[in-house]
Amino acid sequence: TKMSSAGVKDVSPEKFITAYAAYLKRQGKLVVPKWTDLVKTANSKELAPYDPDWFYVRTASVARHIYLRGGVGVGGLRKVYGHRARRGSRPSKAALGSANILRSALQSLEKLKILEKDTKGRRITSVGQRDLDLIAAQCLKAKK
Repeated sequence: TKMSSAGVKDVSPEKFITAYAAYLKRQGKLVVPKWTDLVKTANSKELAPYDPDWFYVRTASVARHIYLRGGVGVGGLRKVYGHRARRGSRPSKAALGSANILRSALQSLEKLKILEKDTKGRRITSVGQRDLDLIAAQCLKAKK
């Protein structure tokens, strides 16, 4: 019997990101900045994230995004993690996500050799691709 190869696209984003975040935490190699308990995820947010492991989740999400669409930098990711800024009685505007959080996540993933710098932004390494495909396969297996 031929082993079916599962890719990241075959798993729902929510399940994959949760599983990969848990994997990063379990591995214990991801460099988590000291300030993660003090910051908001965007300028226009009122409160910090409730989940104490939110940095792992954001990093997993960034890794998945770059796996699916490489060549994206901090600026491009800020748009992805941006949202609607509610400005009270004034009309809402688009707001960008925090650049420092994304930069830290990218640098942490680079230290783990999951991402590498490209001429434009970052792209996934062969090691990173293997890692993410492995997690995706585990997610699919757990589903069955």
